[in-house]
Amino acid sequence: MDAIEQVADLLRGASFPVCLTGAGISTASGIPDFRSPDTGLWTKVDPMKAASIDAFLDDPVEFWSFYRHRLGALDTAQPNPAHYALARMEKADYLKALITQNIDRLHKRAGSSAIAEVHGSIDSAVCLTCGRQYPHARMAEALVDPNGLPRCDCGRILKPGVIFFGEALPEEQYALSVSWAQRADLMLVAGSSLAVWPVAGLPDITLRTGGKLVILTASETPYDERAAVVDPRPLEEILPHLADMLQA
Repeated sequence: MDAIEQVADLLRGASFPVCLTGAGISTASGIPDFRSPDTGLWTKVDPMKAASIDAFLDDPVEFWSFYRHRLGALDTAQPNPAHYALARMEKADYLKALITQNIDRLHKRAGSSAIAEVHGSIDSAVCLTCGRQYPHARMAEALVDPNGLPRCDCGRILKPGVIFFGEALPEEQYALSVSWAQRADLMLVAGSSLAVWPVAGLPDITLRTGGKLVILTASETPYDERAAVVDPRPLEEILPHLADMLQA
């Protein structure tokens, strides 16, 4: 039996299937992942200089000189067939919830609705001085000017609403993801190397509560030997095939 046929059978028999996605699901949308050899973002840029809270606090102007290009790439990216396939599976009741490490909003744009964004999102920006929050447009409008910086009404430079290295996860979103992992009798991991904690611990929660695990990720993960199915093929190919099988 083909690996995806096995996954389809597992989904048909699950009462609360959950999907956990990482950067690998968005590479087909033109967004590089973080750790792939040669193409991964962290092979080219030091994450502690480009995506840590300390780097932002030390020099927010320098931070935005890097991040404006990252934000521009995220703004122009479109959902790919893998995103749409997961949305189809949710609508057909073969997925109950989706936990994502991605900040790109592509799951929402593809039509998924039950989402926990555990690393935040580019949907918003926040002032770390006064706490005021702004919609994404505040950043986008400011960055049209090559020398522009998104600022709060109080004058401080805004931080994107994403979680940097050194920051705690959004409490509500992470608590929701833990709750879903506990309820899940099947967790699909799609496009995550499961290298970043505490999100990397979510599959263990599902396994310890008696659930099964499916790994659909190009790279090896620490959970491969504990998974019922492991398939490294491109998500933009196998997830639409999986959705078609379930809806046949």
